[in-house]
Amino acid sequence: MNPVVGVAAFAAVSLATAVIGFYGLRISRTTGDFYVASRTVKPWWNASAIGGEYLSAASFLGVAGLILLSGTDALWYPVGYTAGYLMLLLFVAAPLRRSGAYTIPDFTEARLDSRAVRRVTSLVVVLVGWLYIVPQLHGAALAIRITTGLPAWVGPVAVVAVVCITVVAGGMRSITFVQAFQYWLKLTAVAVPIVFMLLVLGGNTSPAEAAPAVNPTALAPSGPYQVISLLVALLFGTLGLPHVLVRFYTNPDGQSARRTTLIVLGLLSVFYLFPTAYGMIGRAYAPDLAQSGPADALVLLLPGRLVGGAAGDLLSALVVAGAFGAFLSTTSGLVVSLAGVISQDVFGGSVRGFRLAALISALVPLGIASMTESLALAGSVGLVFAFTASTICPVLLLGIWWRGLTDAGAIAGMATGGVLCGSAMVAGSVLGAAQTPSWLAQPAAWTVPAAFAVTILVSRATRGRVPRTMTRLMTRLHTPERPLATER
Repeated sequence: MNPVVGVAAFAAVSLATAVIGFYGLRISRTTGDFYVASRTVKPWWNASAIGGEYLSAASFLGVAGLILLSGTDALWYPVGYTAGYLMLLLFVAAPLRRSGAYTIPDFTEARLDSRAVRRVTSLVVVLVGWLYIVPQLHGAALAIRITTGLPAWVGPVAVVAVVCITVVAGGMRSITFVQAFQYWLKLTAVAVPIVFMLLVLGGNTSPAEAAPAVNPTALAPSGPYQVISLLVALLFGTLGLPHVLVRFYTNPDGQSARRTTLIVLGLLSVFYLFPTAYGMIGRAYAPDLAQSGPADALVLLLPGRLVGGAAGDLLSALVVAGAFGAFLSTTSGLVVSLAGVISQDVFGGSVRGFRLAALISALVPLGIASMTESLALAGSVGLVFAFTASTICPVLLLGIWWRGLTDAGAIAGMATGGVLCGSAMVAGSVLGAAQTPSWLAQPAAWTVPAAFAVTILVSRATRGRVPRTMTRLMTRLHTPERPLATER
């Protein structure tokens, strides 16, 4: 790929992001604008923004790379990512919107009437956010190195710089416009090159594909345990992602939250068709990337390989723009959600505190990313989902649907899930992929049930700590809003 084209694509999407973000600045004046866009975002607009921030580096680059490496086993990732939103629709979207809270710690404090629960939840949310931002920055480093020839550190630094500018300037109101734009950019960036590649391949009857019996990576097929554990992580982990949950606070009412989730399901289903197609085409026409090259770069490299010439460069530029859109939109959503938590707990909840917290939320993972090496993007994000499913998800689900939850049970459950899943992640990184047993590589199948069990058992043992405000709040969570009367 022509490096000039890569630099131009990267600069164009960064400039477009900054311009759209400054447009949002013009109407971001109040604290509510910065935290939840004053709860006025309509379903289609909000769904596009959710799609923009949810479709991260793992979705744009990692899914195709995993399909290249392991074939149909990797199809569970897009299935799990999409089905997790169905869980949101059924169990979380509308009640969470009715809670009236700005952040997840706001919700847990109100539900359990406990400052201690709030502190623990805030710590977990910040940790989850930082763990999720790091793969986005690794993806940016890979993309900038592959497509422009610039030093890898340029990608993460540029992403953090653009995100800080847009988030600090306009908060949630600003990035709502940015993320909605970036969803459609990403969809266009993966869909259009596929059309041209299929037209080219239609006239090519002798693809350079690997022999059918050859497994280029020597990876054993996933067994039932790996599949079940992965699905547990993705289904339950989606329920606890802070940057996704905060989006439901921006809807005007619970009905809008449910409608938003339905639209998101459609948008995600359409998008994931295309990374899957890249992976399958890559197995036939670029098997060398599975053996000796960076598999996560498949989406970036395939249009140039198959189309070639000026047309190939233009298609590659479009893909690069979409990739940077993915890094920017997901990182900005995470930074906003973390800034909301940190600013309320540390800086008093003011707009100035939000802006300072946004800088902290972006710079810390930048430091972590600079000191660590990139793993398979979808696989590393899958571990973050497992951690979220083991910590935030049990408290959130039980807090919405079970009256017996106590502050002691919530803290014990988050601590148990965090220690067990975190230990498995650390052990896996020390042992390496080849030496890590499946129960450590995919820990969600046992860490999530353990977290739920501890939460319930400790809550039963401390049933006297059920807050007196529980009945009133539970009624609020589960009473549908009355539709607004129409004027005659």
